[in-house]
Amino acid sequence: MEYEDKAGRPSRPSSPKQNVRKNLDFEPLSTTALILEDRPANLPAKPAEEAQRHRQQYEEMVVQAKKRELREAQRRRKQLEERCRVEDGIGNAALTWNNEVLPNWEAMWSSRKVRDLWWQGIPPSVRGKVWSLAIGNELNITHELFDICLARAKERWRTFSTGGSEVENEDAGFSAADREASLELIKLDISRTFPNLCIFQQGGPYHDMLHSILGAYTCYRPDVGYVQGMSFIAAVLILNLDTADAFIAFSNLLNKPCQMAFFRVDHGLMLTYFAAFEVFFEENLPKLFAHFKKNNLTPDIYLIDWIFTLYSKSLPLDLACRIWDVFCRDGEEFLFRTALGILKLFEDILTRMDFIHSAQFLTRLPEDLPADEVFAAIATVQMQSRNKKWTQVLAALQKDSREMEKGSPSLRH
Repeated sequence: MEYEDKAGRPSRPSSPKQNVRKNLDFEPLSTTALILEDRPANLPAKPAEEAQRHRQQYEEMVVQAKKRELREAQRRRKQLEERCRVEDGIGNAALTWNNEVLPNWEAMWSSRKVRDLWWQGIPPSVRGKVWSLAIGNELNITHELFDICLARAKERWRTFSTGGSEVENEDAGFSAADREASLELIKLDISRTFPNLCIFQQGGPYHDMLHSILGAYTCYRPDVGYVQGMSFIAAVLILNLDTADAFIAFSNLLNKPCQMAFFRVDHGLMLTYFAAFEVFFEENLPKLFAHFKKNNLTPDIYLIDWIFTLYSKSLPLDLACRIWDVFCRDGEEFLFRTALGILKLFEDILTRMDFIHSAQFLTRLPEDLPADEVFAAIATVQMQSRNKKWTQVLAALQKDSREMEKGSPSLRH
């Protein structure tokens, strides 16, 4: 039934909740009011004991709130102090690299003092210079050669975009289908490279640089072409070097024995690397090694992605750069030492997982891995087995593999 107001307009009756609110003689403003205020006149008064208890509860709440505020203030102060400490450390390290190490690279890069600086992380302001020097340029690639390869790549892109089928003499022996597949894969992979950063995708500030380096490389090494995962390596270099220097570092880095074995998909050599890794896996983490063996979890399931992208896809970018720092110092051995460090860090979790959950966990590591914890785990890994170092173990396995190939007719074909 509708009601009319004084002006004669129909109005709806107030809700029961509104009626209850109107009948209250007070409006509680907070839980504090409910605890401390006297009850309304139409309700029985609080007993003295209850009022006293409420006051004590309120006072306890105030004390706890002040403690929380104090803890939060202390936490913020510690965070600020830590940030200042880190920034001061980075600034001091940058001065040491610029004033002492870089001008005397050959004499100092492997000294004890500088080895410690590598481990602590190279300051971003000098990281590109240090990486370039450490990777080297054994291929003697010049900026002019990069320009030639890039021009050839651009010409090839134009040819394919217009439907042409001209074959350059330099690419004889490599089918047009292979070359076109490489170009298509580059385009697809760039869109999936560090997507959260939004700087390498179409329209991003580094898209053309990444496209140029990968395209130029397919012209420089048509026998290798483009392999999925290369985009992440090139992207990390672009973030630290200009385009031509990034191309030089990229080409020399991929020419290292371990990277070339993986990117050329040399199955025999890849298996040798996995076998060497398992020697040190069993030495450092026997319990987890036995668990993986029992569940048939082989190294290729998780190592391939880590090695292909040098951890840049699997770990947070700042942590991946720290891994790269020491990789540039120690070479391929550190890639496998890092893998053992990660397994060490999560050993307790992994030993309780079955094959599927272990594989899923290792191929999608937690996104918030603290660098200090990872490096602390890596530091516990010993790369020595029965008095043999990584290079000795790998060389012995390679020799065994060659002898098996010579002795087995089935392996020769």
